[in-house]
Amino acid sequence: MIAILSALLPTFALIILGYVLRQRRFLPDTFWPGAEKLTYFVTFPALLFSNTAKADLGSLPLLGIAGAMLGTIAICTVLIVAIKPALKVSPAAFSSLFQGAIRPNTYIGLAVAAALLGTHGLTVTALCVALVVPTVNVLSVLACSHWGDNDRTPGVLSLLRDVVKNPLLMACVLGSLMNMIGVGLPPVIGPFLEVLGRAALPIGLLAVGAGLDLTAARQAGFPVGVSTIGKLAISPAIAAGLCIALGLPGTDMAAVVLYAALPCSASAYVLARLMGGDAPMMASIITVHTLAAIASMPIIAILVHAI
Repeated sequence: MIAILSALLPTFALIILGYVLRQRRFLPDTFWPGAEKLTYFVTFPALLFSNTAKADLGSLPLLGIAGAMLGTIAICTVLIVAIKPALKVSPAAFSSLFQGAIRPNTYIGLAVAAALLGTHGLTVTALCVALVVPTVNVLSVLACSHWGDNDRTPGVLSLLRDVVKNPLLMACVLGSLMNMIGVGLPPVIGPFLEVLGRAALPIGLLAVGAGLDLTAARQAGFPVGVSTIGKLAISPAIAAGLCIALGLPGTDMAAVVLYAALPCSASAYVLARLMGGDAPMMASIITVHTLAAIASMPIIAILVHAI
């Protein structure tokens, strides 16, 4: 237990530091959008590409990981829609709750995997990114289009274009392609991307902390509480059950379960704002999820380790 806490606490300490730096105006507010852009388009893609390009993908139970991860998303999607009448919220608010049920914060996921599960766990998490990012993006756009306060009807080509343009997904796809054709990490470029990728986790986690909105969190009500329990407790429980049913081994199972236990991604706020969701509720969901995950993820890591 001490080893798990020692591995995870620095990850969440970086998030808290990012919040403190933002509140204390240690850096100008203009710094943080640039840091987020650098993380999203440069450093995290470099980390994902270099890791998948050199990984031993042949040793991974790909079908089992895909079944557990996509199965978890499918079940969570059905559950959140099923309890919609009991939540008694507006359609726009429900579109935000829907995003909160399925969208993971990949930055935290990769940091946790790197700290706790080593290279193999990081590779499994990268595979989860490749599976989950396009799936939840499409589902979230459809949900916001249907329940959000807007008149937009996303076309198939528009959805595909948004998915293909995602730099995290493309980094995983290109890295896997380089791996499968036997190239791996090319000379010079490979070491350059590995060094660049080392900057991803600290910058990404600081940006997560800087984006927290405690004012929105204080306005959280019953629906946000339900969302938090669902995303941080029920989702990983479903993932664990599917992993056991599919016979996934220890590290693979741990990576999948911890990925399913991640708080909601900050990118959900952008989509809520653009497509008529309840943006204040979305900010509340993101902040409450992230703060609660500081306590929930170590507990889940300990429980998974004990299985």
